[in-house]
Amino acid sequence: MGRAFEFRKARKMKRWSAMAKTFTRIGKDIVMAVKEGGPDPDNNSRLRAVIQNAKAANMPKDNVERAIKKATDKNTENYKEVLFEGYAPYGIALLVETATNNNNRTVANVRSYFNKANGNLGTSGSVEFMFDRTCNFRINPEGIDPEELELEFIDFGVEEVFADDDGILLYGPFENFGSIQKELENRNFEILSSGFERIPQTLTKLSAEQAEEVEKLIEKIEEDDDVQNVYHNMETSSD
Repeated sequence: MGRAFEFRKARKMKRWSAMAKTFTRIGKDIVMAVKEGGPDPDNNSRLRAVIQNAKAANMPKDNVERAIKKATDKNTENYKEVLFEGYAPYGIALLVETATNNNNRTVANVRSYFNKANGNLGTSGSVEFMFDRTCNFRINPEGIDPEELELEFIDFGVEEVFADDDGILLYGPFENFGSIQKELENRNFEILSSGFERIPQTLTKLSAEQAEEVEKLIEKIEEDDDVQNVYHNMETSSD
């Protein structure tokens, strides 16, 4: 198995555990998708993907429809995607993806988390190069051979395919999201969810005590309402 498989395995139990946080994140994704491409999912591939993710997270259909309607209101402020880069203690690189309607607030909050944990908020480009930005799709596994699927989708940018308990996952570079999504839809595969992740190129191993200190910073950052995702290059147990 490749890096995407190991990354997913390690993160599986670290995904959004709080339902309210998940719905808030998806709600922001809906607003950004509608503002960018309109409220009709048939003509907005990004919104179509977000709706699939909402369904996978068991977000009620009424919540999704309300979020779309709210996003079409001209008075609804759009969210800006802002990436923060920095270092946790012991040289662990962190990437913090945010969606904010108040950049000054978000910058101040994220900086305070790093400072209080003896970390450092870096400048743009200081950490991002250590991660590969990828896209992923989870599809219904019924009647599908992952190895054959990988061969069929190489030409569309897929680099890794593997199965887990929840379906079959396809991974490729960030810029191939559109071509992979289009081909999956053309072949009538059932897309259960999709998204983007940043996979560290190398991992740094810490002692249990050091790792706990870094985990506390990550958890604090993840609690912030403006934060969508946090990625790091610390080696973690996948057991």
